Amino acid sequence: MSETLTARRTAALARPRLWVRAAAGAVLLALPFYLDRFWLQAGLFAIAAAIGAIGINLLTGATGQLSMGHAFFLAVGAYGYCAFAGDGSDGLTGLGLPGWLAAVLAVALAGLAGGVFSPIAGRLRGAYLGIATLALIFIGQHVLFNAHDLTGGYNGRAVPPLSLFGLTFDDSELLVAQVPFGSAEKLWYLGLALLLAGALFARGVLRGRPGRAMNAIRDHRIAAGVMGIPVARYRAAVFVLSSMYAGLAGVVLALVFQRTVPEYFGMMLSLEYLAMIVIGGLGSVAGAVVGGVFVSLLPQVLNRYSDVLPLVSAPGTGGIAPGEAARYLYGAAVVAVVLFLPGGLVRPAARRTRSTSGGER
Repeated sequence: MSETLTARRTAALARPRLWVRAAAGAVLLALPFYLDRFWLQAGLFAIAAAIGAIGINLLTGATGQLSMGHAFFLAVGAYGYCAFAGDGSDGLTGLGLPGWLAAVLAVALAGLAGGVFSPIAGRLRGAYLGIATLALIFIGQHVLFNAHDLTGGYNGRAVPPLSLFGLTFDDSELLVAQVPFGSAEKLWYLGLALLLAGALFARGVLRGRPGRAMNAIRDHRIAAGVMGIPVARYRAAVFVLSSMYAGLAGVVLALVFQRTVPEYFGMMLSLEYLAMIVIGGLGSVAGAVVGGVFVSLLPQVLNRYSDVLPLVSAPGTGGIAPGEAARYLYGAAVVAVVLFLPGGLVRPAARRTRSTSGGER
């Protein structure tokens, strides 16, 4: 009898959350009909950041492996897509493959790059792995700036539009309910679908046997090995998976930017991804999404409203540039989270949910 009552109460508690999620999903689907291009692009940057943050959260948050080279794998995904999809008409290397196939191969290429590095990732941990992955940033920057035939050098290269099921994600207008859809509107739904698929897959990994093994490795490596968990193999596999998430984020970023620029994929980008997972919550898919949205949107919002915000102004006008101000703010957010919310921004909400469920019992 008590089990039946508990099940009913749990279902009653889950029903409002289901309605909230359905309403949030409906709002997200309706946004392209009401928002202008700036906010849609800002949202797409946040979606790409959330995808990449999920990947590094699997590695750092769930498995305890510090990586400073996440930006390298984003660059592999972005430039890999350009090389696979480009037709060579711009004088740069291009295989002329269909866009959807180029995107899949770019993600696979990022995973392959992670696989090449995975033997090192499987044997190193902590700061040692962080220093080793830092070398990837320097190697990547050297290649991006100097392999001109492949990357376009300092000027970067244009990104071919993606075509899928006869729909081309470019600026050619498509009328939907009398609303003109350009590249941002079209990419919005693709980005949401990719983020949802990536989040559900990562959630399944964390809630299953691999997730328990990853947490055991993070909490006590030696004890995990004694229990029969192949520690080095799991570390290497998670590193490859994290690299593929970064490659997918790089493809989305390239499609939104419509041009790849080497300077973007530097050390600062890797530090931003670490800030995302710390602010949102280590080891949590929802935390990765929240942190990715926060860190990605903050500089864009500051740039948008720099003329009305105190101390924030355009570069060279005497105030703090929006990008610099954003780094100060989310740096302060990292310190505040570490001191007062060790579990990240999503942990209080999860704690309230658990306490509510316990109180109903």
